[in-house]
Amino acid sequence: MEAKELREMSVEDLAQKRLSLHEEIGNLKLKRATSRLENPMKLKETKRDLARVETILRERAPREQRG
Repeated sequence: MEAKELREMSVEDLAQKRLSLHEEIGNLKLKRATSRLENPMKLKETKRDLARVETILRERAPREQRG
């Protein structure tokens, strides 16, 4: 997912996306530990998506608090 798409989402949508990405990372780690992943790069991509979401949420936090 691109940062441009994420910036168009609301804060609530981003928070929901962050939760789903955390769950997906957990599932991918479990699959990696128990068997081989079909796409090993999926874990890395998911972590980067999570970082993008958290960065955008941090950027918006001060704006939301200032009013």
